Amino acid sequence: MRPTYHLIQYQMFPLTSAEFSCAVILPTIWMYLQSLDAEPVFLGLVLSALSFTELLVGPLFGYWSDRTGQTKRVIILSNFFEIAGNLMYFVGISKWFLLGSRLVAGVGSGAGASIFGYLTRFSSNKERLSVLALAMACRQVGLLIGPAFNVFLRYCNFQIGPFHVDKFSAPGIFMCALWTLMQPLVLFMFYDIKLTPQKPHDEEQDPLLYQGDTGNEGCNNVYGTINHNHITDHVTFSSSVDDKALTSSSSMEDIHSTITKDPEPEDLGKKSLNDRLSGLLREEVVVLLTAQFVTLFNQTALETLVTPLAQTYLGFQDLQNSLLYFLCGIEMLIGFLVVRALGRCTSDRLLLIFGLFVCNISCIWCLVFMAKPRGSYGLLLAEFVVGVFLQVLGLPFVSACQVSLFSKVTAKNTQGFNHGLRRSVGGLATILGPLWAAGLIDELYLMLGVMMGLLVLLTVMVSFSFRYLVDPDSLDIQPQ
Repeated sequence: MRPTYHLIQYQMFPLTSAEFSCAVILPTIWMYLQSLDAEPVFLGLVLSALSFTELLVGPLFGYWSDRTGQTKRVIILSNFFEIAGNLMYFVGISKWFLLGSRLVAGVGSGAGASIFGYLTRFSSNKERLSVLALAMACRQVGLLIGPAFNVFLRYCNFQIGPFHVDKFSAPGIFMCALWTLMQPLVLFMFYDIKLTPQKPHDEEQDPLLYQGDTGNEGCNNVYGTINHNHITDHVTFSSSVDDKALTSSSSMEDIHSTITKDPEPEDLGKKSLNDRLSGLLREEVVVLLTAQFVTLFNQTALETLVTPLAQTYLGFQDLQNSLLYFLCGIEMLIGFLVVRALGRCTSDRLLLIFGLFVCNISCIWCLVFMAKPRGSYGLLLAEFVVGVFLQVLGLPFVSACQVSLFSKVTAKNTQGFNHGLRRSVGGLATILGPLWAAGLIDELYLMLGVMMGLLVLLTVMVSFSFRYLVDPDSLDIQPQ
């Protein structure tokens, strides 16, 4: 039993809305803080607040969805936090109140762990990369169209009771209304699908030969032979059994050992935190979590660096910066769609290696040409565009592939908790990346050098662990 794609699309909408919310608020948040007499340090605090609470809450929401199997309740609850956070942002009575609004909204963003867990549980390993790439593409769509709404929000100038709606507070009430409208969609158009464990099987009741199975079916009709794909489907989904193979007592022992590796859903609540964490301390899992951290650290650091560099050496203003980010978003969206297409015919780890190769080339380019720019305006513009293009080109491959591989090498029963931990690692990176870049804008060799070192370290780790970065279910069970 698999979820239809319209169900997956309902899961995409919260992902898109979360990124859309951030994109709507970002263009005016600094001016909003300035109107409240906030110091420059408050910009970093407010931008990091959402990631901080998401870092703490994500694993808890993931654990809840794993334990109960109810993703719908998690999304509904998280939406209430998003509504409250954006309403607080609209009110904006002080800089501290604005900081609190982003902390509250960050609790709502923690539902992303449950959503990724849902997508993992109800997508086959073969289509996993395509589904996750589509989810990330939806997030990118939110980032693309979000700033466009500021075109009309900037003209808001009216009263709602005692509150004045202007270009600073309008994004808050707008997103509050959007999250409120999304609640009925989740309530009436989304439902949870639960795994149904197979009833105990009595091998003594099976006939030695099935009628009609005397054709040339190959080795599948030989006594004592096991078809691994049939076993996996038989154990996981009660409606996906096509057992034409003949079994023996020794073969059933192999099946039993396979079953015991993946506990049933009703046993999830009995797993302690230590049991969950011990399964994440394997070599391949640590490598993929490192990939999550390094990718987001370098991405957010370069995003922080791009605007001041473009202003200093190219004279870019608001319009040029908006166009630059729009074009980068288009490139990244196309990249995710390409990854989705290639994921059907190429292994995740090969695409990951390609993405790391491009990211390394990008970082080397930035070290050589952007750490100390010199030359004519046309040359500087070309060097800048190539560096940004290469950086954005590699991101979809690394981001989507490491998430897909992470979902395959970790226990399927605890995907919500696993993705919560993964997103917490990413949240830490998105907090540290901008702080690192902002503090070293005048020391670009040191800043870019550390980023290059992290990429080289990650590339070496992936190379040594390459043989482990594979779906365990793709390994056939050999009969004894």
